[in-house]
Amino acid sequence: MPPTNKAALLPSARAKPMRIEAVDYPTVGDGELIIKVAAVALNPIDWMTQALGDHLFNWLQYPFIPGFDIAGTVVEVGSGVASFTSGDRVLALAAGFTAREGAFQEYVVVGANLVTCIRDTLPFADAAVLPLGLATAAGLLYESDGLGLALPKVSDGGNIQEKKTVVIWAGASSVGANAVQLAAASGYEVFTTSSPHNFDLCKSLGAAKVFDYRSPNLVAEMAAALENRTFAGAAAIHESSFGQIFELISRSEVQGSRRVALANPLRDVTPPAGVTANFILGGSIKQNHIGAAIFNEFLPAALAAGSFQAKPAPLVIGRGLGSLQKAMDRGMEGKISAQKLVVSLE
Repeated sequence: MPPTNKAALLPSARAKPMRIEAVDYPTVGDGELIIKVAAVALNPIDWMTQALGDHLFNWLQYPFIPGFDIAGTVVEVGSGVASFTSGDRVLALAAGFTAREGAFQEYVVVGANLVTCIRDTLPFADAAVLPLGLATAAGLLYESDGLGLALPKVSDGGNIQEKKTVVIWAGASSVGANAVQLAAASGYEVFTTSSPHNFDLCKSLGAAKVFDYRSPNLVAEMAAALENRTFAGAAAIHESSFGQIFELISRSEVQGSRRVALANPLRDVTPPAGVTANFILGGSIKQNHIGAAIFNEFLPAALAAGSFQAKPAPLVIGRGLGSLQKAMDRGMEGKISAQKLVVSLE
């Protein structure tokens, strides 16, 4: 008999608190794995889904199991998967909106192209912070509709001799921390923004220059730093920064790419003439070669070499499915800087 499975789920739109209920144990398909979840990390989309429900995603089917970020142990391997075996310690992106794929449960189905083996010394709580932030960052940087950059390499070099510079707003955020590391591993010089107390963190991730996002002269300061460099594009995480990024690209000192990759849709700001600004969906790399290139090829080697960090640091809220609502509430409160909410299921 298959194991029993439980989930923290939303029985209906905007239901609160989530319910802990028995759910079906999933069936593994071709190219898939089943993961026994040891840790779940939360993202803003999780608590916003609970708060806004069908106002945000009117196509969700209820009961709905939220969540995207997991770390745990492989328990089943589908046909066509040769690179994973039962017992492997992994992190994975639960990149779907069906019941079998939601992260807030004990056993989750994931596509093998969005799974990374992790070393025994990397705690599950740390590993769980990576998947969605990493996937979103990879989409922004490498999708052809994003910045279209060169893929990362564990050995540095890349395009750095070409002196191409990428600007990443919010380098201490989940997406930003991954984007800084990926862009640096691709060989680009990275400029980013953060609060001053996170400057050292951003530099440790590979940023060459970090700017105070609250500075009244931020755009002028960044434009001056970009002078005589070849601009390779900008990745924008938060909608509040879009206007500043467009202003930056419009400056005469900034020469090179006219592309901006957005982690949120454009609503109230219009890009300047000649600037291409595209919203890149976080799970887009599931559908193309980028997913496997990042999760199966680059990340395992980079983590093993110590050249890629699991950041932001985990802020463990509690243990068990019952702690997930507490974590959702904490996320809605905000006031979290350079950390990511995590719940242990071990």
